[in-house]
Amino acid sequence: MADLTARQARRIALHAQGLSRPRRHAEPGARHLKRLADDLGVIQIDSVNVLARTHYLPGFSRLGPYPRETLEREAWGKKPSLFEYWGHECSLLPVDSQPLFRWRMERARAGDGTWPGLARFARERGDYIEEVLRRIDREGPVTGGDFADAPRQAGWWSWSHGKHALEWLFWAGLITTRTRRGFERVYDLTERVLPARVMNAPTPDEPEAHRELLRRAAAALGVATEGDLRDYFRMPVAETKARLAELVEAGELAPVTVQGWKQAAFLATGAKAARADSAAVLLSPFDNLIWRRERAERLFGVKIRIEIYTPAAKRQHGYYVLPFLQGEAITARADLKADRAAGVLRAQSVHLEPHAQVADVAGPLAAELRLMAGWLGLADVAVHGRGALAAAVEQELRS
Repeated sequence: MADLTARQARRIALHAQGLSRPRRHAEPGARHLKRLADDLGVIQIDSVNVLARTHYLPGFSRLGPYPRETLEREAWGKKPSLFEYWGHECSLLPVDSQPLFRWRMERARAGDGTWPGLARFARERGDYIEEVLRRIDREGPVTGGDFADAPRQAGWWSWSHGKHALEWLFWAGLITTRTRRGFERVYDLTERVLPARVMNAPTPDEPEAHRELLRRAAAALGVATEGDLRDYFRMPVAETKARLAELVEAGELAPVTVQGWKQAAFLATGAKAARADSAAVLLSPFDNLIWRRERAERLFGVKIRIEIYTPAAKRQHGYYVLPFLQGEAITARADLKADRAAGVLRAQSVHLEPHAQVADVAGPLAAELRLMAGWLGLADVAVHGRGALAAAVEQELRS
């Protein structure tokens, strides 16, 4: 079993995530975005739009100010290269990976792996679900609103029967998102959305699908514990243990120990500990690099907590907080809001990490805020005074 220093592991992880070098492309386009999606394997979707919905942000962090319409075309256009399904959370995934998730779709049809209430609804209202599917087949794309029993309310418990049926059919892989109106899904039969070559591709058995998903997780993470690898595509525990042992036996993963990590780790084939001393980027709180909090703490020595659901008075850093990755370290956190009516990107707080220095962070962070504002179509950046770094960033922005 090989040994890695903590720094080597961090550099391997950053390189695997495409965050070990400056953004390279002056005008990132569809091919750059598709390659990024292939490299990451999965991009999490989230509805919070106080800044920009999270699925847009990994591309910005790695490619720079690409046109957001490019992602929309790749996900919901006439010839999509991405599709929606339960990858990590609800996610955008390369269309060619759809066969690798058919085991999850089959389990969902059997009532395994979905939310308990949804599985119960399927058992009790199977005939109704079949009628919803027949309606989509006959009439074409639908939304949850097409099945509203009463005025909409927030929360899973207030879903209409139609919305329950649509969510079950989505889990089962029988329908998928054709497009979105605002953020509302427009569903259609999966075979009418995905390319025929994908729908006609053979279905791997569960063990092979699991091995391939773990290979992709390992390539995207570089070096990772069993828990990290399992979490990437939300894999089952026992099957992950068995498949990882097979990948090690086949020489596709190498067991390693990492300085300071309590758990054993696995090194992906071809993983490199590239220098990571020049990137300076803001990360979505749901970014692949940091979405598993214990991994982020192992890599960077910082505790990252999403405080959206924390009462405002108890928040430490803010509502929608983006860590600032500078070289090999997370050096700051900014609570950001896109004030679209005023045309301003508002930094509601800017906190410095204890190990970082104001003089090293303020200028690069100000530059990143300007870049993000321009990408979002906002004319200005305003800093609102909370946090030890706020005054210095404000000064950099105005100098």
